[in-house]
Amino acid sequence: MRKRKFRSWGPALLLVAPSLVLLGVFVYGFIGWNAKVSLTDWKGLTPSDTYVGLANYRELFADQTFRNDARNLLVFTVVFIGGALAMGIVLALLLDKGARGESVWRGVFLFPMAISFIATGIVWRWLLNSDPGAGTTGLNTFLDWFGLHSDWHKSPSAGAITAIALPAGWALSGYVMALFLAGLRGIPEELREAARVDGASERQVYWSVVRPMLTPVLMSALVILAHISLKTFDLIYAIAPLDARTETPALYMWLTSFRGGFFARGAAIATLLFLAIALVVVPYIWYTSRKERTR
Repeated sequence: MRKRKFRSWGPALLLVAPSLVLLGVFVYGFIGWNAKVSLTDWKGLTPSDTYVGLANYRELFADQTFRNDARNLLVFTVVFIGGALAMGIVLALLLDKGARGESVWRGVFLFPMAISFIATGIVWRWLLNSDPGAGTTGLNTFLDWFGLHSDWHKSPSAGAITAIALPAGWALSGYVMALFLAGLRGIPEELREAARVDGASERQVYWSVVRPMLTPVLMSALVILAHISLKTFDLIYAIAPLDARTETPALYMWLTSFRGGFFARGAAIATLLFLAIALVVVPYIWYTSRKERTR
């Protein structure tokens, strides 16, 4: 009996075994090693195994810079997710109406996602440039025509990180559009027609019939966007490098580790980011798996 079971799943296990080994070593193995480093006092190029417990984490929570970075990350996440969802849903609804040249428009809307965040950041740094010494460019030139002007990512408080979150939302809006468009196309047209026959207006059809069926798509988009926002580094560095007003924990981790040489503290920041991502992803995985079991 056992031999029969092995013959059924044995070849499949052997086929994926190399991937499982590589995943275990280069993903989970390095996550564990990073957590171990965060409990040491490693400073400089010489590794140190001296155990200091949670001292690095206590220092981080007492660090005003880290607290400001966490606040910036919260603002960035809210604006980034809100902007990407708003633009993506609107684009999906417009395409769902059967616009002419839909395949062309889908490609246009998805194109920003194909561009790396570094390239996106360089372009948007030019668009948001307000330095009078270099000449006002991009969006500020357009605003100057109407007598308006803005420092965008050079503004104080939350305005700076908000200005950087907008390009991030623009870059991922096409991906959100594709998710919601697929969800809209997966809803049987018979359900909409039945609601219309019962006297529901088009707005009521979308609110009472379409919206509830798009909840799984919305949850997937929220988890994916939240995961991306927590680890975003390259876009912020490309638009406003080494600016405390736009610094996030991911950027602080890089500066602490590779500019300051405090590898243990950088590992502690990375561990906290990993736990933050797990708090977003694990409940979603648990919810979806539980939902699949109840079907």
